[in-house]
Amino acid sequence: MPTPRVAMRKIKECLRLKLECGLSNEQVARALGLSKGVVGKYVVRARLRGLDWAALSGMDERGIEAELCPPVSGTRGERAPIDLAWVHRELRRKGVTLQLLWQEYQEAQAGHPTYQYTQFCQRYHDHAASLRRSMRQVHRAGEKLFIDYAGPRVPIVDPDTGEMRAAHIFVAVLGASNYTYACATAGETQGDWLRGLTQALQFFGGVPALVVPDNPRAMIAQPDRYDPEPNLAVMRCAEHFGTAILPARPRHPQDKAKVEVGVQVVERWILARLRHQVFFSLAALNHAIAQLLVDLNTRRFKKLDGCRRDWFETVDRPALMALPPTPFEHARFKPCRVNIDYHVEIDGHYYSVPHPLVRKSVEARITDYTVEILHGGQRVASHARSLAKGRYTTVAEHMPAAHRAHLEWTPTRFRRWATDIGPSTHALVDHLLTDRPHPEMGYRSCLGLLSLARRYGHARLEAACTRALAIGARTRKSVLSILQGGLDQQPLPAVPAQADWISPDHDNLRGPAYYLVPPDHPLKEIAC
Repeated sequence: MPTPRVAMRKIKECLRLKLECGLSNEQVARALGLSKGVVGKYVVRARLRGLDWAALSGMDERGIEAELCPPVSGTRGERAPIDLAWVHRELRRKGVTLQLLWQEYQEAQAGHPTYQYTQFCQRYHDHAASLRRSMRQVHRAGEKLFIDYAGPRVPIVDPDTGEMRAAHIFVAVLGASNYTYACATAGETQGDWLRGLTQALQFFGGVPALVVPDNPRAMIAQPDRYDPEPNLAVMRCAEHFGTAILPARPRHPQDKAKVEVGVQVVERWILARLRHQVFFSLAALNHAIAQLLVDLNTRRFKKLDGCRRDWFETVDRPALMALPPTPFEHARFKPCRVNIDYHVEIDGHYYSVPHPLVRKSVEARITDYTVEILHGGQRVASHARSLAKGRYTTVAEHMPAAHRAHLEWTPTRFRRWATDIGPSTHALVDHLLTDRPHPEMGYRSCLGLLSLARRYGHARLEAACTRALAIGARTRKSVLSILQGGLDQQPLPAVPAQADWISPDHDNLRGPAYYLVPPDHPLKEIAC
């Protein structure tokens, strides 16, 4: 590295102590931390220029530098110029380093004096510093939590099939203390983001004033530089914890530099250590990450006192807001339109809503275990979530009265209703239900039969059913005809007792001998 130049402020003070105060070179050198040779060099230059302290005191530092340190003229020491813009552009390419570019610079300028590697790097860094100005952000205690996903993923092997799937690494960093949290999720869906955030807040034991994510589509419905709009589920999560979501500007990673560095630290101190291990579940991977997090947060800083955990306990923790008393339950929202059968479809399953909402727009709030239907901001239905596709979950109160009555028709109910009237009515109803391919095909006949009790009374209906069974006319129309003709009020016809019948002897009885072939019959020979 080149020897650092003496600050012009020190040179001016050196000349004041020597020319005005009359101190020796040794005294001046000891007072300013310089060597006697440096003191003598600048004193000689001032005298050669004919400058005393009266003239030097009126000059600023640039004027003194122009007088005492003029640029070297001539061609001696000139080096081949460096195309710094080209260097800056090439460094954006993957794998390109300053060492490689310096070698290409030397090969391109073969035969000409060139800068060595140290000066080459120094000149580029000076050029890069002049391109952009970085603003030092001051992070207040408990103010911001930065969240993001790491680029590298960890493979998880299915122990049954051997299939591999990638686990994504969620990272959260508190701004003031750099206290870091990391966990593995199955993907980067909205649920994964919000579950990772919830677990991070539980890990920190408090809630910051702001949460700063990137602009993932899973969280931000309308990415915008000035007015980003988070998804409804993200807004509900922020409301639950009493914080606010402040997305970084699109394509401005410097807005969340804390988590960018945190991701790099997690990759180096956690993921790199786990690269030789094989994991068979997310739970096993998260257990390993949690163990290494302790070491990461207790690792001492190089330029600051203490470690991330020490700074968290003294700076961030006292400023964090308390966690809400109830845990956050992740829910996603889906707009739906009520079908004509007063059901809405969610993930292939159908859930009922009150029938007056047919053809109206509603909103479904879907959690891991429940489905809530909202209309006008009010909950109108709630169901246990079902994963059976093509099936229906119906609440009777949501149905019209006619549909509800039809739903209540069952074979058991018809039989119980008939039993209350009498045994003959029960027998006839049982015949109507079992005589057809499906019980529901006899529902209307049973309803028609049992409704006759309202017009004719239970006693007459029971008598009519008894007569119908006796004559073998087991239909509703037969029972109605009996009631209309008043036959139910007449005694049943006497049925003569059947005695054992014996056929009398007569000439037409042939008997078994009739079928025997006589021995002398011609057919006997044919049969033989």
